[in-house]
Amino acid sequence: MLGLYLHRESVIHRLPAGAKLGGLLLVTVVVLALPGAWGAAAAGLIGALVLAAARLPAGRVLKELRAPVVMLTLLFGFQALLSGGGWEETAVAVARFAALILLATLVTLTTRVMDMVDLFERLFGLLRPVGVNPAKMALMLALTIRFIPLLGEQVREVRMAQRARGVERNIAALFVPLLVKILTMADDLTAALEARGYDPADSGSQAATKNSPQR
Repeated sequence: MLGLYLHRESVIHRLPAGAKLGGLLLVTVVVLALPGAWGAAAAGLIGALVLAAARLPAGRVLKELRAPVVMLTLLFGFQALLSGGGWEETAVAVARFAALILLATLVTLTTRVMDMVDLFERLFGLLRPVGVNPAKMALMLALTIRFIPLLGEQVREVRMAQRARGVERNIAALFVPLLVKILTMADDLTAALEARGYDPADSGSQAATKNSPQR
């Protein structure tokens, strides 16, 4: 379930998780600040450079983008119809978010889950005085990032099964099996965590014990 990481010997893979996520945040701000299609063009160019530097298979990365791009096109297209806006603005909006999804996908494909968890745990550790459990919050956020591309893959599988049965226009035929798949993935993940004895409530004390000086 967490196998989106693709190992390659590249400078992108060797970068710390904090640097990659910080760069993603910075590029997102720049893309949204630039007018018109300039933001999408800049993000697309950065994504192409990162893709080449990371030595990732372009086909695999583009495959991860198909479902989100279709959903964005439908969303912004529906909005354009209701608001009477131009289709050029819709195309620019889809291009912007598609470029950002490309960059986010590259981050997930080049960053190990544990590296993300460690980074988020350090960040959430700043909120420990107000009652936040850093380990639990870090795991939740890391799994959320990983589940977004996985949900796209599940949608593609269900739609392929629909086409084979001739019910691709039936919303219930998409929603029901997709919900079952999501619940099954969540149940498998829970079982895997329990099998490994994961207990976020004890992680703080375990980390303190590990980092304390030996006597």
